[in-house]
Amino acid sequence: MDRYLKNTIAVWLALFFLVWGASETSAYVLQGPHILELMVQKTGKARSLKVTQRLVLQEGDPDENGIELTETLRYSFPEKFRSDIESENIRRIHVVAGDTGLTVIDGKITADTGTWFDSYKDILLYRSRRLLQDRLIRCGVDVRVSSLGRFQGRIAFVVGAQYPDESVSQLWVEKDTFRPIRWLIVKKDAESPENFLDIRYFGWKPVGKIWYPMRIEFHRNKQMLREIRVDDVMLDPGFADNLFDVAYLRSVYRTTPTVEDDRAGEEEINEVQKAIEEFKKIYE
Repeated sequence: MDRYLKNTIAVWLALFFLVWGASETSAYVLQGPHILELMVQKTGKARSLKVTQRLVLQEGDPDENGIELTETLRYSFPEKFRSDIESENIRRIHVVAGDTGLTVIDGKITADTGTWFDSYKDILLYRSRRLLQDRLIRCGVDVRVSSLGRFQGRIAFVVGAQYPDESVSQLWVEKDTFRPIRWLIVKKDAESPENFLDIRYFGWKPVGKIWYPMRIEFHRNKQMLREIRVDDVMLDPGFADNLFDVAYLRSVYRTTPTVEDDRAGEEEINEVQKAIEEFKKIYE
């Protein structure tokens, strides 16, 4: 009888702590805008950054080494960005300045926007809660929705979805550090693997008073498509103003004849294929 009583008490205690723990967890689910505000604060502020990194493009076989390119990033916070990739086969410039931007490949303007893969920089560039929130909304994230989830053993706030729903765009922010660890971009047709990109941020390190991820992975359909490995981060370097001047760059580089047609059908273009086309000369 004593053993039965002890077992009964143990079961009820376990149930109590389970329910109590669940209610305590749910009580600490912050609202989306508050999570973004804390994320921006914890990531830190700077005037500018220069990042040197290696971009590794996978050719389809995960067991083989991908094609590696050197890329230089320039951030002028809170809303200017430039990426330069230069190799023997291709030169690519991608610039964002507020609501304007352009992409130049081999001296020709190919688009006003970047590819799907360029979206990783959004989480790192917009060091303002308002700017970041506006950008996430434009990318389909419902910032009014938030929940708690678990990813690779870490508890995180999920902005834009009720965990474990991954059918909509969402941003994952680690609960303890408020640093972003995952950025899921889902297009309208979520049933197609082509319309899903999973961006993951690893190895956050302090640079002065800010934090920056030293490795970024891009996954789709359980396959890593590319990887960024950061070699160096320089805090507050000086940049020439025309590096981010879209009007100036348009005067320097010419527009390809098909850019207007491409812009008209932009929403129908498969973003992954668009990225492959940009780098197709690498494979020739």
